[in-house]
Amino acid sequence: MEILGIGNAIVDVICKVDDDFITKNNLTKSTMKLIFDDNEFKNLLSNLKIEKTVSGGSVANSIVGLSQLGNEVGFIGKVNDDDLGSKYEDGLKQEKVKYFYSKKKEELPTGTCLILVTPDSERTMCTFLGTAGKINENDVDVNAVKNSKITFLEGYLWDEGDPKTAFDKAIQNSNKVAMSLSDLFCVERHKPHFLDLVKNKLDITFANEQEIMSLIDAKNFEEVVSFSKNLKKLIVLTRGEKGSIAINGDEVVECNIKQNLKIVDLTGAGDLFAAGFLHGITNSLSTKESLEKGTEMSSKVIQQIGARL
Repeated sequence: MEILGIGNAIVDVICKVDDDFITKNNLTKSTMKLIFDDNEFKNLLSNLKIEKTVSGGSVANSIVGLSQLGNEVGFIGKVNDDDLGSKYEDGLKQEKVKYFYSKKKEELPTGTCLILVTPDSERTMCTFLGTAGKINENDVDVNAVKNSKITFLEGYLWDEGDPKTAFDKAIQNSNKVAMSLSDLFCVERHKPHFLDLVKNKLDITFANEQEIMSLIDAKNFEEVVSFSKNLKKLIVLTRGEKGSIAINGDEVVECNIKQNLKIVDLTGAGDLFAAGFLHGITNSLSTKESLEKGTEMSSKVIQQIGARL
């Protein structure tokens, strides 16, 4: 198997809202807020019209993108044996993703992410992790990890306690490890741990400009380039309108964005960028070609609703 993803198994619930809804509910646009109270989540959802429901989660979106590009892939993520859990599993199987998880009755429901899309196409997420956030080392199939060329992890998954033991077990048994830093708030919550991962345990790191600058407390992007060069590991960064850049030791490769796109929804842009890039490097494309594939995939997904092509 080429790539095994391990991440939060979340059902995406996509709704269109106006900016007032974001302000009124004390949300910060373009970020992800974790909701720990089931009732708070239900109250948010009760006032909204659902546009679309999709099996999601950041790394799961990337894995589906890789499958659509013809790669042999798998996914590990915890769901409950409930209606949403069954829909989640079916959604992956329809996309030819091997699902290395046997669902069973859990105390918490399957995780759900409310994706609020404002008129400017930005998305603000509210996530009720449910049982997805309770993944532990027993949920990680060691054989699946060992039989994959790359294990792809998401920063969202990293948390003290059981998820960390799952993370550690995956890293220890991997041939090669890639990770997405996921979200600015996520980086700020776990900064020392993420910095240790990037420096010492990951072979490939995906991040956007804000996340990497926060991680190393950089004052400007030149400091990011310098930090990345000194690491001598593959750092892949998206920079919005400035395009993307991959740094591996002294090799620095840049790629421009595609022009004149009709942007509808930015959900999944980073996930599909990672899918395109990982497809490139696992299929012996050059770094430049891999960046271009990532750009092509992210360009497609932002011209539609939702994080799946």
